[in-house]
Amino acid sequence: MHDPSLGVAIAIAVAIHNIPEGIAVSVPVYYATGSRWQAFKLSFMSGLAEPLGAVVAFLFLMPYLNEMSFGFVFASVAGIMVFISLDELLPAARKYDDGHMIYTV
Repeated sequence: MHDPSLGVAIAIAVAIHNIPEGIAVSVPVYYATGSRWQAFKLSFMSGLAEPLGAVVAFLFLMPYLNEMSFGFVFASVAGIMVFISLDELLPAARKYDDGHMIYTV
């Protein structure tokens, strides 16, 4: 809110992040249905969920937005991501990891 150039940089980063997210949605749909149009349509709809949700949340929460509420939201999101990483991602990585095995041809 204080520096619009930072907002533009974050918007670009989110847009770049949406590319692999769209691929993750469209490829399984394409292989399941064989329809490029269906895959495009569903990945486009899933891509619209984030900006639409952001606008709705902003309009709803606008009266409550201040430095303290932003700190609380960012801390909550960071805690959720740490929990997901420790509880889900690390055990899955260990389960499928081959360690430092050397493969010979």
